[in-house]
Amino acid sequence: MNRATIEWDRHFAALADEIIGKRQAGEEILCSLSAEQSDFIRFNAAKVRQIGSVQQGHLTLRLISGERHAYSTLTVSGSMAQDLADVAQTLLTLRASLLDTGADPHLLFDQSSWQRTTFRTGRVPQAEALVRTVGECAKGLDFVGFYAGGTIIEGFASSTGSRGWYQVSNFNFSWSLYDANGRAIKTSYAGDDWDDAVFARKVDEAARRLEYFTQTPKVLTRGSYRTYFAPAAMQELIGLIGYEGFSAREHATARSPLYKLNSGTQNFDPRISLSEDLDLGLTPAFNEDGYLRESVSLIEQGRGIGQLTSARSAREYGLRPNGANAAEMTTSLSMTGGALPEAEVLAALGTGLYVGNLWYLNVSDRTQCRLTGMTRFATFWVEDGQIRSPVDAMRFDDSLYRLLGSEVEHLTDTPELLLEDSTWGQRRTGGMKLPGMVVRSFELTL
Repeated sequence: MNRATIEWDRHFAALADEIIGKRQAGEEILCSLSAEQSDFIRFNAAKVRQIGSVQQGHLTLRLISGERHAYSTLTVSGSMAQDLADVAQTLLTLRASLLDTGADPHLLFDQSSWQRTTFRTGRVPQAEALVRTVGECAKGLDFVGFYAGGTIIEGFASSTGSRGWYQVSNFNFSWSLYDANGRAIKTSYAGDDWDDAVFARKVDEAARRLEYFTQTPKVLTRGSYRTYFAPAAMQELIGLIGYEGFSAREHATARSPLYKLNSGTQNFDPRISLSEDLDLGLTPAFNEDGYLRESVSLIEQGRGIGQLTSARSAREYGLRPNGANAAEMTTSLSMTGGALPEAEVLAALGTGLYVGNLWYLNVSDRTQCRLTGMTRFATFWVEDGQIRSPVDAMRFDDSLYRLLGSEVEHLTDTPELLLEDSTWGQRRTGGMKLPGMVVRSFELTL
């Protein structure tokens, strides 16, 4: 990779033109670029433990001939001569592989011509400035966190004339404040408009809640408890079903954990509405099959009304593709808020559990949409609208049909933006916008 900053938009445009120009009779070529220019910082005890910057790009070439197709992914160097040489060799390899490739009966890709561009610069902190800010705001605290921020890029070009570009600058910073006994308060701050004052306020709020850890933890027995789920906890609940729950393929094969909801035999509370909302701008408006992505209403007033349909599922099951990715996972999920102000959450909860985070979630009963997992950091026992003591980690096992159905009492009025925080291989686009929720009962098993 060149040390100089790559002008990714110009480089990809020129590279795509050259690639498409190498198309032979009877072929179609799809090109996808994933790139980033990111800073990563790991903190421990409010001090830097690791710091670095990454500039990388990966180009996926997909060669299609009739109903045969093959693809390959290569690293982009930033040098046009080197990248073109790599592309030429890759195309030769793909053409050779097509000779031994059978027809794919479910192959489908968009053959129209379109143009889409998203270019959002944002305001992301410089690494040096962020280190100083953390040192000032977390002085005297056992602050452990991970910051990732910079520019994320997705590009697309096809021999049918389509061109897509998505380039945004954003950040995602999650951290925990620990007490002497190893208990912690976890907090996050994400977006595309960094504000030192907002960060300082979040650190201060978490630090003040550390004081509750001086109280003896409340011991809970298995059973049902009135509970408030903060947006970060909701992200774990909703995110788990987002993997398969809204997939047209999983619904067609009756494997979706939300099959009963999607088939109309089970409903959520009428206040529950979710959509794959492209207007949030969290993900590209196009996919790897060349389709423009659509916003899709998935649940409306508690009723399942839509699924995410990829090109392959569309052809296999006779459906219309709506731009979903190959995995048919949600990437820009938005949930409608309710009427409860954030400042009144504890009063509305009264006596019960305040759950800040959940972890280790899995599906325990697919047919009943039962989920199991553990409470995590910042789980408190609340009495008469006041936090009284911390609660050690507990396992739960409950049905989402209950939690988002009969047990819903309140939804907060201001949904929170929660960006995708995966950095496996590279930073990812996407995220969710979710409210907090008060439920009448939540099943703890041990």
